[in-house]
Amino acid sequence: MTTPITFHPLARLLHWTMAAMVVAMLFVGAGMVATVSAKHAWLLAIHKPLGIAILLLAIVRLAVRMRHRPPPLPADLPAWQRLAALASHVLLYALMLALPLLGWAMLSAGGYPVMLGESLRLPAIAPENAVLFAWLRETHRYLAWLLFLTFVVHMSAALYHGLIRRDGVLAAMAPIRRRKTHPAAGS
Repeated sequence: MTTPITFHPLARLLHWTMAAMVVAMLFVGAGMVATVSAKHAWLLAIHKPLGIAILLLAIVRLAVRMRHRPPPLPADLPAWQRLAALASHVLLYALMLALPLLGWAMLSAGGYPVMLGESLRLPAIAPENAVLFAWLRETHRYLAWLLFLTFVVHMSAALYHGLIRRDGVLAAMAPIRRRKTHPAAGS
């Protein structure tokens, strides 16, 4: 079996699609808690299905990652950076799975329906309970902040690898691969 130099095309597509979705979700979530205007209902209507979409795509992404192993990190990368890369990936996947489930459970505990559009209602996954609702709401909020911080660190590390180290780590996840041409091809 050969060692890949880039991530599988489906892994790259899922990565960039989900990156955009997660950023959108963070802004929608922040906007939701910052307003009591009519925009709140509109933001909430976006937040719920987007969260479920992230949950489903995270499951698909995990399956793709298990089926198609990622390219190795550079051999000269210090051990602490290898550990940090592994930990940040595990944390990102855990948060992409946990946050939608916590949001769904929070709404269930609050007695709020989880509607995906006008006709699709998801079943409750937690009993109605005001104390549980409050606890899940705080947990959801703190984990959203953790997701934001982890995302910023992940993005910073990617830029470090792409702009400073230039070691191929960022290029391995690039959405489009540039063809390498032979030096004489351009002459």
